[in-house]
Amino acid sequence: MRIVYLGDIVAKSGREAVKSSILQLKRIYKYDVLIANVDNAAHGFGCTPKVCNQLFDAGVSALVTGDHVWNQKDIYPYLNECKRIIRPLNYSDNLAGVGARVIPVDSGKKILVAEVVGRVFMETVDCPLQALEKLLKDYQLGKNIDAIFVDIHAEATAEKQSFAYYFDGKVSAVIGSHTHVPTSDERILPNGTAYQTDAGMCGDYNSVIGFDIKAPIERLKDKFSPHRLEPATAKGTVCGTFIETDDKTGLAVCIEAIKITL
Repeated sequence: MRIVYLGDIVAKSGREAVKSSILQLKRIYKYDVLIANVDNAAHGFGCTPKVCNQLFDAGVSALVTGDHVWNQKDIYPYLNECKRIIRPLNYSDNLAGVGARVIPVDSGKKILVAEVVGRVFMETVDCPLQALEKLLKDYQLGKNIDAIFVDIHAEATAEKQSFAYYFDGKVSAVIGSHTHVPTSDERILPNGTAYQTDAGMCGDYNSVIGFDIKAPIERLKDKFSPHRLEPATAKGTVCGTFIETDDKTGLAVCIEAIKITL
């Protein structure tokens, strides 16, 4: 299976960049499934049903979120209604949405897409290891699922790496998000799981993680600064990750960082 994952989409600049690049991504990578992170897609904070539907209409197969998933009130019922959006698995079960979904692809195969949020420098959540272990009791690569993709939405590099090594050989890919800065450590771990600490963001890189530079600088000078973060608005760059898996084992045979400047 050929999988393209696009890192955190930040506001309009990121959304437009993604929609403009989909045909190019399809031509280059001939992907079976396109997954995108929408944790910052609605003016930099969370996502809305309207934005999600626009991305689905453009050709995105599945959406993952993150710690900002709860920022937009109208997303709550949508998380239950839409079968192609995933919120973090290690939030409480009584919250809207689910943390993993099986997504069918045109070839007849199926991919399990799951997401967890980290705990280091983040809000208090359930253990991401235990949450994914519990899920994987029902899925085994090469037997009842063709591929398993996991987004770890986390701050700390060490936490992401530790998590990936723990599940090495049990999932097809563990790809990090949340920091909005692409890392150059994409690789296949010893037991066959593709890994990258952070896929980066889709948005305006002449910014501070996708936001206009003025407010972050003022906050750096004075942590009590009242300046509100506003998304940067120039033309966006698309960053993400391409993974190819073995049809028999579901493990990774290729991983490649993606960067498309429009």
